[in-house]
Amino acid sequence: MSIPEHLEPTVRTLPTTPGCYLYYNAKNEVIYVGKAVNLRNRVRSYFNPNTWVVSPKTGRLVKEIARIEFIVRGSELEALIQEAELIKHHKPHFNIRLKDDKRYPYLKVTWQDDFPTVTVTRRMEQDGARYYGPYSNAGAIYQTRDALRKMFPFLSCDRVITGQDKRACIYYDIKLCGGPCIGAVQRAEYRASIQRLCDFVEGKSDTVTQDLSQRMALAAENLQFERAAQYRDQLKAIQHITEKQRIVGSSATDQDVIAFSQDEGDTCVQVMFIRGGKLLGQEYFVLDGAEGEDEATVIDAFLKRFYDEAAYVPPEVLLPAQIEEAFIIENWLKQRSGHSVKLSVSHSQTDADLLALAKTNASETLTSLKAQWAEDSHRQEATLKELQEALDLPKLPTRIECFDISNTQGTAIVAAMVTFVHGLPRKSDYRRFNIRDIEGPNDFESMRQALTRRFQRWKDSEAPNKSQELRTKNQDLSADLKSKIQNPKSEDNWSLLPDLLLIDGGKGQLGIAVEVLRAFDLLHIVPVVSLAKQNEEIFVPGKATSIMLPRSAQAFYLVQRIRDEAHRYGIGTHRKQRQKIGMASRLDAIPGIGPQRRKRLLTQFGSYDGIAKASVEDLAKIVPIDVARTIKANTG
Repeated sequence: MSIPEHLEPTVRTLPTTPGCYLYYNAKNEVIYVGKAVNLRNRVRSYFNPNTWVVSPKTGRLVKEIARIEFIVRGSELEALIQEAELIKHHKPHFNIRLKDDKRYPYLKVTWQDDFPTVTVTRRMEQDGARYYGPYSNAGAIYQTRDALRKMFPFLSCDRVITGQDKRACIYYDIKLCGGPCIGAVQRAEYRASIQRLCDFVEGKSDTVTQDLSQRMALAAENLQFERAAQYRDQLKAIQHITEKQRIVGSSATDQDVIAFSQDEGDTCVQVMFIRGGKLLGQEYFVLDGAEGEDEATVIDAFLKRFYDEAAYVPPEVLLPAQIEEAFIIENWLKQRSGHSVKLSVSHSQTDADLLALAKTNASETLTSLKAQWAEDSHRQEATLKELQEALDLPKLPTRIECFDISNTQGTAIVAAMVTFVHGLPRKSDYRRFNIRDIEGPNDFESMRQALTRRFQRWKDSEAPNKSQELRTKNQDLSADLKSKIQNPKSEDNWSLLPDLLLIDGGKGQLGIAVEVLRAFDLLHIVPVVSLAKQNEEIFVPGKATSIMLPRSAQAFYLVQRIRDEAHRYGIGTHRKQRQKIGMASRLDAIPGIGPQRRKRLLTQFGSYDGIAKASVEDLAKIVPIDVARTIKANTG
């Protein structure tokens, strides 16, 4: 056992109870989260060099551990739930996770409304709605929504439905809405149609078909031929889609079939959704952090990530290999779904065929994705090369930072910095600067302040990073370094200089940027240009004439996209600042309200409207009674 000296006291005193453990690196970042039945034994196992031979990834992890934290839980099931929450929050580098760790989209049926509609969302809430998903492809979910709308027309407007409107919207005319706003369809019938939509999404196409057939016959019998024709068209549309659904088993049990494929460190998991013996659909998910992991570990991690977000858990999940924590995961899935869930491996030829099909699809999907990634990478590199040549840059502009100023008549001034790496936005490196102590709309001085603060942070980060690197190499965890670990103040990305600094503006803004770079002795290290909105021309220091990139060039589209992203990012914060100023000014106009009382009121009631709705008694808990009456008199 080879436990580093600075970790040995922590490992030695770990409890022997169930819980979660968190590994931190020298930058105070959580790099791994795990759970254990016995915390001390599990953590000690990481420091056995024999395990590093079997799992080089574990060896790399151990080398980065600077400190360890733990959370004791009452049972292994509680630890599993806690582990999922911690991974979702910290996104540790060494944990297996869904690529990009983004929120995948869901179909949302607003069943809690009298007249439900169908939307696309990336967040499930306990709001009475019905959710279906997740879907890995945002484009596919919108196509699904459009197809459902043709079969089961639904509302898309937010008007209050009374049935008394004189005129319906265009969606009624093109038969994509039943027209409840004008009374063309009543509440009960409309909700029955949305129920059929839900049943269809859940794979109950036979039930939907039977229901529509009965309604069509009844409408025809009552001489409601137009309505009967609508049901007939819905039946044809359903038949067209269900013909493509493959029957894969005689059992009516719902199943998810999971398999995966790995190639050169990339991992793709395929999930096939079988409902009532029919292959209803399938989704793929790409994993990060799965390189070098065995089959059982990959499947174990995916189950926790996927079903933590899934809207529906079937009674059976078919896996390609047995996993060690099957029993505890089954209990967790039962708790989430409200019914028993069985994790099973192949026990029949049908199961084996399904797993083989899922693995084949995973392999083909991964091959296609890798080809697409290579093509996208090549395309981005070609675009950056094109930009390098057009601007005569010393090297490929791999990292581009762009600055934009947003304000309204000199109020709520905000500078936005967006960062693109390899031609793609890196949102973790976006920054906003609230500009201070500048009178009126002065874009030049605002730009100077933002750039000065950005490069001052670069300067401040240089020396600490170098000294910390030396201490880390020497494995010297001094008191100073321990302090930095406990109280991180600087962010490492400030130490990265851009390969190109892009300024939104003309020659004036460019001149300010040049002055700032010169002040930091960076003028010959960081290339800088500005992009003027009027003619989309690029100004370069020392050149009298501007550069006009060809309007069809990919390099032109790239600088436009970066500039527009900076503007979008900045204007959002500017609007929030403006709203705060407006709210504050309204409160400050009330006698007896100063900065401290304003802050306490907003903390308690959340907004100006919340304060206005509060009773005098509630206000008097925060401010004196006479001030509370004044507030009520001025906001009532």
